[in-house]
Amino acid sequence: MSDPKLAIAERAARELRHGEVVNLGIGIPNLIPGFLEDGARVFVHTENGLLGVGPRPAADAVDADLVDAAKQPVTAIDGASYFDSAASFAMIRGGHVDVAVLGALQVSAHGDIANWAVPGKDVLGVGGAMDLVVGAKRVVVTMTATASSGEPKLVGECTYPVTARHAADVVITEHAVFRFPEGVLTLTELYAGATLEQVRKETEAPFAVSLEAA
Repeated sequence: MSDPKLAIAERAARELRHGEVVNLGIGIPNLIPGFLEDGARVFVHTENGLLGVGPRPAADAVDADLVDAAKQPVTAIDGASYFDSAASFAMIRGGHVDVAVLGALQVSAHGDIANWAVPGKDVLGVGGAMDLVVGAKRVVVTMTATASSGEPKLVGECTYPVTARHAADVVITEHAVFRFPEGVLTLTELYAGATLEQVRKETEAPFAVSLEAA
């Protein structure tokens, strides 16, 4: 897949299991519904108050009152439920969201996540990310391996403001999948065409290698 963001979203979709309640962050995570298998029963939650988010509507079917947390138009699946933002965050903080999928600016070798501010640049605030990465049962980070400047995003220690420490369970890039067994950053999967040498060049953080059988 030539578009790295689509490659990441396609691989991330395979992390989601039948029956799970999943919160999808802005950016790459919002591409995931397009890669879910037909009939997949994954219940998408949005922190502005909807459980049961459906696909993007056609241009002539947009309901201006039906949007996700990024203010993008969505549809609702049969059986969807609506609630206020306070109830939505109570779900998150109460551990009722199975998976949070979000982007990141940096992830450290310890699973620390920095995803809301770049020093010296204006920011709107952390939003719901701080609650999601602590409240969700699993946290999947979707990000390109390097920034537009070429700097690695998987780093020894985060230099950007940290959203939460030891929060990441899985990191998915356009070339590889990393996990944290026993708290150790570990390369567990290389995509077809990617090499270990390539991943080492684009990763600042030290990591173990335990490639899963295909």
